[in-house]
Amino acid sequence: MSRTNLNGERTSQVNGAARERTKVEEAVRTILRYMGEDPDREGLKRTPERVASAFEYFSSGYRQDPKRAINGALFSEEEYQEMILCKDLDFYALCEHHLLPFMGKAHVAYLPNRKIVGLSKLARMVDIYARRLQVQERMTTQIAQTIMDEIDPLGVAVVLEAEHMCMRMRGIEKQNSFVTTSAMLGVFRTNIETRQEFINLLRRSR
Repeated sequence: MSRTNLNGERTSQVNGAARERTKVEEAVRTILRYMGEDPDREGLKRTPERVASAFEYFSSGYRQDPKRAINGALFSEEEYQEMILCKDLDFYALCEHHLLPFMGKAHVAYLPNRKIVGLSKLARMVDIYARRLQVQERMTTQIAQTIMDEIDPLGVAVVLEAEHMCMRMRGIEKQNSFVTTSAMLGVFRTNIETRQEFINLLRRSR
């Protein structure tokens, strides 16, 4: 492909993104009017622009490949065969049912099988899946399955603890409710002692 075609393709992509951005901002103005507001009043004039930018950030996980986030950060480590646990990884996500936030902490553990991964990549995995429209149950499974597929450990355990604004701000309005989900793969599912060790580690320092 010639340089001219590449430049033309890039220009077309930029123009297309700008058109979509304009549509998003107009949609926000429509929502503001639907709520009984005037989108042209001083406090709301830039709200459509801010909302569009916010949603671009909230959905940035769609534009990132979780598998590539792990690639390049795998290291051979024949000697270490004990559980690795990253606790209290903060996350913020949008519930796909109401576009309201749910947030909490993720706990991710794996039992290595001759390979370990850079610890920051576990946190990165949580962020990538959190920055998509989500339900907590699916997000838990996605994190665990990706780690299992890409690192090939003996097992993976993921627990998410979250508060959901769709339960606190609307509907049943249960202000002190938390939701806990888990995914256990490999030895964490088949070996009771390994699973219990993971649970005991989570309980420490609490």
